[in-house]
Amino acid sequence: MTENRPVYVIGHKNPDTDAICAAICYANLKRKITGKNYEARRCGHLNEETQFVLKKFGVEKPAYLSDVRTQVSDLEIRQMQGGSQDMSLKEAWKAMNDEDVVTLCVTDGDELVGLITIGDIVTTYMDVYDSDILSKANTSYKNIVETLDGTLVTGAKGERLGSGKVVIAAASPEMMENYIEKGDIVILGNRYETQLCAIEMEAGCLIVCEGAQVASTIIKQADDHGCKIISTPHDTFTVARLINQSMPISYFMKKEGLVSFHTSDYIEDIQQIMAQVKHRYFPVLDENDRYVGMISRRNFIGARKKQIILVDHNEKNQAVNGMESADILEIIDHHRLGTIATAGPVFFRNQPLGSSSTIVYLMYKENGVEIDKNTAGLLVSAILSDTLMYRSPTCTEIDKKAGAELAAIAGIDEEQYAKEMFRAGSNLGSKTADQIIHQDFKKFTVEDMNIGIGQINSLSAEELEEIKGRILPELEKVREKDGLDIIFFMLTNIIKESSEVIFVGNKAESIIQSGFGVAANEKKNSVMLPGVVSRKKQLLPGIVESMQND
Repeated sequence: MTENRPVYVIGHKNPDTDAICAAICYANLKRKITGKNYEARRCGHLNEETQFVLKKFGVEKPAYLSDVRTQVSDLEIRQMQGGSQDMSLKEAWKAMNDEDVVTLCVTDGDELVGLITIGDIVTTYMDVYDSDILSKANTSYKNIVETLDGTLVTGAKGERLGSGKVVIAAASPEMMENYIEKGDIVILGNRYETQLCAIEMEAGCLIVCEGAQVASTIIKQADDHGCKIISTPHDTFTVARLINQSMPISYFMKKEGLVSFHTSDYIEDIQQIMAQVKHRYFPVLDENDRYVGMISRRNFIGARKKQIILVDHNEKNQAVNGMESADILEIIDHHRLGTIATAGPVFFRNQPLGSSSTIVYLMYKENGVEIDKNTAGLLVSAILSDTLMYRSPTCTEIDKKAGAELAAIAGIDEEQYAKEMFRAGSNLGSKTADQIIHQDFKKFTVEDMNIGIGQINSLSAEELEEIKGRILPELEKVREKDGLDIIFFMLTNIIKESSEVIFVGNKAESIIQSGFGVAANEKKNSVMLPGVVSRKKQLLPGIVESMQND
C-alpha cells in the first residue's frame, strides 16, 4: 500500500494565489526532474482570485488535504484475500497457516461480513460434540468432498445438509437399523450389506472409506433413494476426525461488533483501540467500506510518515494540520524565518523576492526545464498577485523580469490581465464576513502573542469601504473563535497604494500607533497607512518592532 507514495507539495492555510500556483508548478518541476510522484495539495478553500486564475489557464485545483498525520494508508497493509462464508474450516486453517496469520477476514464480494481466528477453529475441535453439527451448520457436500480428498460417486455436489447426523457404521446391519435415521451421513467400509442397509434406512449420504469400489447396484439403489455416495482414500478414523473440518466458517465466525479501521484513520487515534482489543490482526476498509487487507500492532513499527514540501510559508501556525508528524523534505519561501522546526536537515530556499512563484520560476531556469503556456500563466498570475502589479515594496527587479518573460509565454498583457484578476478576487458579494476575513489570513506568533493578519486587495475604494462595513462587526468574534490575541486586517487600495488597517484585541491600538507613528480612529478601530500595501514587508515588521520595544 505504501509503494510509490506521493510527496505532497502544499502551501499555507487560507491559501492565496501564490501558495496554490507555486505548489502546482513546483510539483510539476519535481516530477520532471526526478520522475517521481509529487502532487500539489491545498489545506484551505480557494479564493475567487485563485479560482479565476486556474479556470483561465485550464488547470485543475489541487485536492484538499486537511491533515498530514500518519494514517492507516501509510502502513504496510497486509493484502490478504478475504475468505468466503462457504469456505471450510480446513481451507481457512490452511490459508492462515500459509500466510502465517491467526486471523482471517470473511468477505462477501468486497464487503467485510465476519472474522474467524485459529482459536475459533481449535474451539470446534475441543468443544463441539454434536453429531448433527454438520447439518446445523448447513454444510455443503462440496466442502465434505474436498475436505475428505474424496470423489462424489453419485449425487449433486452443490446441495447442502439440511438435517441428519454423522454415524459410523461399525455394527451389523441389524443393529444399524436402530440408529440410522433419514438424512444421516454414514461412514462405512466396503461391506455390501452395510451399504445397502444404510440406503434402505434413507441415509442422506454414504462415505465409503479407503477408496473401496462401490458396486453398480449400490449406486443404482442410492440414485433411486436420493442418497449421495462419496468415496475417500482415508480410513474410517481419519474420516471421522476430518469431517467436522468441512463445516463453513460462517457458522463459527464473529459477525457482530467487528473492530475494523479505515485507510483514512490516523494511527494515533486507533492505537488505544488496538490496545484494548485482544486481536492480533484488524481488518482495514477503504473510504467506501470495501475490504482491502489487515494490519497488526507490528505494522506501527514500520509506519512511514507523510512526506511534504512546504511552499510560501514557514510558520507553524500557517502550516497544514499535523505538520509536526510529517517528514518535511523542503521549504520554498520568501517570508521571514518562522517557527517551523524539522527533525533533520532539509532543503530550504528562502529569497527576499515578491513571490514564491518567482523562486519556482528561477528553479525551472536553473534546471533547464521548459516552461509551458499554462505553467507560465500560473506563475505570472502569482507574481502579479503577490506584488500587487509590481507596486508592492516586496517587488524586486527579479520579479519584474520573471513576470515579463512569463507573460510573454502565457500570451497575456500584464497590466490588463492583473486588473481582471483583482476584480475577480474582490467579488465577495456571496461570501459571509467570516469567509472574507479568512480568505487571505495568516497567523503569526510574536512575543508569545498569537496574531492574525488578513488582507483584501481591490481597485475600488468604494468596494473596500463596503467590505469594511461587513467585517468590522465580526472581527472580535473571529478573534475569540480562532484563539488569537489580536487581529489586524488590511484593506488595500491597489491604485492608491495604501491600506486602511482595522483591528481588535488587547493592545492592538497602541501597537499599530507605535509601529507606524499614526493616530488611530478610536470609533472605527482603524488607521490609514499611506504607502503600506505589503503584509510581509511593511505591516508585520512594524508590528513586530513595536511589540519588541514595548
